[in-house]
Amino acid sequence: MTYSETIKYLYESAPLFQQVGAGAYKEGLTNTQLLDAHLGHPHHSFRTIHVAGTNGKGSCSHTLAAILQSAGYKVGLYTSPHLVEFRERIRVNGKPVSEAYVVDFVERHRAFFEPLHPSFFELTTGMAFRYFADQQVDVAVIEVGLGGRLDCTNIISPDLCVITNISFDHTQFLGGTLAAIAAEKAGIIKSHTPVVIGETVDETRPVFEAKAREMEAPICFAEALKHPVYDDMEMELKGFYQIKNRSTVLAAIPLLLQAGYRISEADVRRGFAEVVELTGLQGRWQQLQTSPRLVCDTGHNVGGISYVVEQLRKQSCSTLRIVVGMVNDKDIRGVLALLPQEAIYYFTQASVHRALPVEEFACLAAEAGLKGHCFPDVVSAVIAAQTESLPEDFIFVGGSSYIVADLLTNRDALNLH
Repeated sequence: MTYSETIKYLYESAPLFQQVGAGAYKEGLTNTQLLDAHLGHPHHSFRTIHVAGTNGKGSCSHTLAAILQSAGYKVGLYTSPHLVEFRERIRVNGKPVSEAYVVDFVERHRAFFEPLHPSFFELTTGMAFRYFADQQVDVAVIEVGLGGRLDCTNIISPDLCVITNISFDHTQFLGGTLAAIAAEKAGIIKSHTPVVIGETVDETRPVFEAKAREMEAPICFAEALKHPVYDDMEMELKGFYQIKNRSTVLAAIPLLLQAGYRISEADVRRGFAEVVELTGLQGRWQQLQTSPRLVCDTGHNVGGISYVVEQLRKQSCSTLRIVVGMVNDKDIRGVLALLPQEAIYYFTQASVHRALPVEEFACLAAEAGLKGHCFPDVVSAVIAAQTESLPEDFIFVGGSSYIVADLLTNRDALNLH
């Protein structure tokens, strides 16, 4: 098969969560363990850092990888979802897995995995771990896909666990209270393995403390720590929420040093200052145009959007224009209630099956007091916003990772660089 045929095969034979949602979710680790054994337990051949959380786990994973790369390590990075191309999920020192490797992996192992009917994420996780072993990485930063306890990444024995924060998301799988969600995320805490908790609230802190006691795992709460030596540090990621992620990553560094990693202050500074160049991270308060200014962000739930809205309110502009759409399994009314009513809206939908139809989304937005027009896709919505904007206007594109994915996929057509 060609690479494009292989990707089509993967999407069609193994359900992809970002396309179909709940139908792609498989609870439990049985398939993962069978695949892992078939592949030779590849994760045993490199060190790992495990990162979970509702928001911020992608940024923290990329920043940790950037710091480790700066320190001279060969670093694997496994994240999800991808924004533009599948290979973004599996990187070594920022370089995506090759098309040839993806094709070869599927052809070599399909006779084994087809009878298992694995999910897309189960199969991709096995591929990532095997690739990192084949590439002889020193360490891999592994981002949890969904939850933690039953996530198929949870077969690793990491040097460090990181849980960024807890907010309401994927409640149909993880539970309807913050405590229940925290319990699922806390499932990555391993015996005698240090864990960093980025943010807590009254409901979640006792859950983490209890799990850490049960596992005899040293626990560190990032919010309680100060890092004055880094007060002047340059950060490439400019989203307001990155201040929380910064604290989480900085709290992780001393624990990595205790685990034997060699990381200097210069490595930390470079990792924060060059994370995009080092790892290929996209979609985090990413500016794509200057006149009018156009920024996109993948924040997609109440917790993430609240930071985005705070930052939007502090932008100096003539008119705020927001291109927005969401998928159908989020707290849509909760997000809409946060969005600024003074903005002009361009309602749209992403090119995934989970996308909420734009007409339905616009009706909910109208109930929330938001005014705008409907567009059938992201490209037409952004073109309309660009056409109607003055140079001093501000265009924001977001509401869903998949809205941002469609934007970045069509950067050339939109003349965004």
